[in-house]
Amino acid sequence: MPNKLISCVVFIVLPFIALSQKSNELGEVQHRMLQDTIKRQAFDPLRPTKAAFYSAILPGLGQAYNKRYWKIPIVYAAIGTTIYFYVNNTKEYNRYRDAYKRRLAGFSDDEFWGDGDTASISSDALIRAQKTIRRNKDLSLLLTLLAYTLNIVDANVDAHLLQFNVDDNLAVKPNFQFDNFDATSNLGLSLNFKF
Repeated sequence: MPNKLISCVVFIVLPFIALSQKSNELGEVQHRMLQDTIKRQAFDPLRPTKAAFYSAILPGLGQAYNKRYWKIPIVYAAIGTTIYFYVNNTKEYNRYRDAYKRRLAGFSDDEFWGDGDTASISSDALIRAQKTIRRNKDLSLLLTLLAYTLNIVDANVDAHLLQFNVDDNLAVKPNFQFDNFDATSNLGLSLNFKF
């Protein structure tokens, strides 16, 4: 009887001892990995501010500071396109405005005057064209300011995300276990938090 009691105690207590030893070893390994991760990535709290400041000074400079060189042509294409439309709308507005002013002064020699004594575009049409083009010009200016602001915001957010911790300890890994005892497989998903 005492042999059976000792055997039962050994079989019950031995797995707990082995598990506690294994968890201590894992804890030490995890602690070392955490220290390595902290040493590898230095956190610079001013990096996003610098990137935003550089982009405010010169569009695309914040993207270069973040080493996202592929974004620089996109920034200049967006800002350049909106500036092009603003300049083009300003020229068109000035054409229609100058023609309308000449008609108010009594001249009939503007570029929108037709052959002979009749105008190909009436004075009312010139006023409507000025209003439409002025609205387009203002919209182009607004889009230019929006593209400039998005350039600054992109540099700031990208600098924040560059410092985000994405090491293997934060990854989701599926787990597939094969049970040798009854030759079945178990699928599962575990979520582990390590602080």
